[in-house]
Amino acid sequence: MGTYYIWTAGCQMNVADSERLGVELDALGYRQVPSEEQADVVVVNSCVVRQHAEDRVANKLHALRRGKRPGQTIALMGCMVGPRTEELRKRFPHVDLFMRPQVFDPLLEKVAGEGCLPALGPYHDPLPSGEGTGSVVPSSAEHMGPTAFVNVIHGCDNFCTFCIVPYRRGRERSRPIPEVRREVQGLVERGVREVTLLGQKVDSYGKDLRDGSHLADLLTQLNEVEGLLRIRFLTSYPLGVTDKLVDAIAHLDKVCEHVNIPVQSGDDEVLAAMHRGYTVAQFRDRIERIRGAIPAASLSTDVIVGFCGETQGQFQHTLELLEEVRFDVVHVAAYSERPSTIAARTLPDDVPFEVKKERLQRVEGLQERIARSLNETLLGREEEVLVEARQDGRWTGRTRANKLVHFTGGAGHMGELRNVQIIATSPWSLQGVLRS
Repeated sequence: MGTYYIWTAGCQMNVADSERLGVELDALGYRQVPSEEQADVVVVNSCVVRQHAEDRVANKLHALRRGKRPGQTIALMGCMVGPRTEELRKRFPHVDLFMRPQVFDPLLEKVAGEGCLPALGPYHDPLPSGEGTGSVVPSSAEHMGPTAFVNVIHGCDNFCTFCIVPYRRGRERSRPIPEVRREVQGLVERGVREVTLLGQKVDSYGKDLRDGSHLADLLTQLNEVEGLLRIRFLTSYPLGVTDKLVDAIAHLDKVCEHVNIPVQSGDDEVLAAMHRGYTVAQFRDRIERIRGAIPAASLSTDVIVGFCGETQGQFQHTLELLEEVRFDVVHVAAYSERPSTIAARTLPDDVPFEVKKERLQRVEGLQERIARSLNETLLGREEEVLVEARQDGRWTGRTRANKLVHFTGGAGHMGELRNVQIIATSPWSLQGVLRS
């Protein structure tokens, strides 16, 4: 029996891709191992959305070169792999296969052809393929706990000036509702109780389908899956948060009251330079719609500081917006130029590194204060937690609002919904004790 190890960098979509590849390798008779030293097949699932992520991938590949043994296969997949791989081959000559995002066939055909399973023949899908972008491959229990990611729309049509994703993952392609529902049902049969639907712009779901499907329609269908307890989705594009979607979140009992809605900047001129396609006023309008219909909703966002030409005054507008909206979570990053993007070709990366660093720290400091204040309001309350893991004698899970909770008490709670009383808070997590 062959063995494999998958190392994953980047977003939840990469995590979902790695899980799916793992299931396909399982179906071919391979066994997952905890380190590359033990693996016959090593896969690096790459991210290049920021320079730091690309550097991590490169460092991992260089380390693998030093430890590669005869007969070991190393494959690079994900967003680092573009349409032309010759430069990558020269840079990493020890890598045997280069696979673009979600293109697993070269590796699967190779391992199948090496006879891991007797007379297996060419690679085939472990489950019948549905109409749409690919086979329906539910993840197995050994790849996850009670939660799972499900890609429902691939690619992006926006071409924001800072973003490399459309060049690596292509244009938007939605999976039909029946196909997604079959996958989710398969996951539930394997013990999954919560799914997170993924897309670079998840609320663009269905625009390319002939039947006129909408993300709200998909949520409605999945809300009917017996045994599924919770549904989440990300990442939302602000103008895609329509009244229909907000209504679905408000009224479907399994859909969690949490929305990730990236703003990127609080200044209209910077948003225009980013080609984001909305104004700060339009963003505020979407926030008001969500909070008007779902008062208990928690919100998270993404922010880029130090984008091309960003002035101190423009950055101040971002701080003011964050102070006004009071997001539960802010993911902040300093702008780093990505080759082949519009910004790299047309805009100077002219904000000094030290200025970017200082602005990032100011956002982090502001958000720590806001998150601390928001979480303190939960002290003493009982929260429903889906139990996801146990570590160091404590259970860990999340509330419907996506708050991380560590708690003690009882045994055998994995995958269950439990009521936990919050006894301590911090900006990043909650502490509690089991109540029932």
